[in-house]
Amino acid sequence: MASAPPLSSDNADNADSARNANESGNGSNGDSGQRAGSTRRAPWHAFVPLWLMCAPAFLLFAALVLIPLAMTLVLTFYRFDPASGPIAAFQFGNYAEVLTSSYFHTIFLRTFGIAFVTTLLCVVIGTPEAYVLSRMRDPWRSLFLLVILAPLLVSVVVRAFGWSMLLNPDGLVNQAFALVDLGPYKLEYTTFAIVIALVHVMLPFMVIPVWTALQKLDPQTENAALSLMASPATTLRRIVLPQLTPGILSGSLMVFGLSASAFAIPGLLGGRRLKVAATAVYDEFLSSLNWPLGATIAVLLLIANLIVMLTYYRLLERRYARSMG
Repeated sequence: MASAPPLSSDNADNADSARNANESGNGSNGDSGQRAGSTRRAPWHAFVPLWLMCAPAFLLFAALVLIPLAMTLVLTFYRFDPASGPIAAFQFGNYAEVLTSSYFHTIFLRTFGIAFVTTLLCVVIGTPEAYVLSRMRDPWRSLFLLVILAPLLVSVVVRAFGWSMLLNPDGLVNQAFALVDLGPYKLEYTTFAIVIALVHVMLPFMVIPVWTALQKLDPQTENAALSLMASPATTLRRIVLPQLTPGILSGSLMVFGLSASAFAIPGLLGGRRLKVAATAVYDEFLSSLNWPLGATIAVLLLIANLIVMLTYYRLLERRYARSMG
């Protein structure tokens, strides 16, 4: 039987190329088959709408925030009878009483005045403090950051009692005044005591946002301004401060909101005479048992707080947009 003629080198190369092409085709067909299989085997949660996946978190938020807020809002329309307590009704007598009474006007003005002064002092003290903190190096930065956050590790009631011990007529502050033949001064149960204690409590809420904004600041921008013969004061005013505006904005909003709704410090350091909105709500609920009126004060405090904060946010946001071009 005659043997097959030997393949030439060209024919052998063509045969190898065809074999490789066939193998690669089979491999690509296998890969596409695997991809198709993986597409068909998509997990079940890929077909669940995103809003349904957020349902547990929304239910928790509704149970802890929305439902109590709605119940408080409904309670504001009730009528109060000293003999039988709250009576279900739909009337605006509680709102009329709060909005037309000079007594409640004084309480709300005092509340927002204290919150404004506290926020202003936190901005004046916290912004330079955050700037100095950002220029520190470890371990000093970690140490001073711990000192700044230390008030958050102690109960607000304990801090309020600590300030009460310092500011009472026999406290350390009046003892220090006595060394120079001054005093004693009435510092406890005053607006001054409330503001000082609130600044001590709220200062970390101002320092941390400003410090975070400083971490995003490129140091080369300051160096470029200084290299162009700008003074340090001009660099701070024209370069650093405009970029700190988001941190100052977020910090001041937190400080103002928390100060306007503070209860423990005004209650312990302001006494029964200097009432704010939170202590007035407490008195109406637990002393007078007039729940509808207490709920009305709480709802109006929330609305007024939101109006002030949103207005401040809009004004500062526009100023920041203009400064950044």
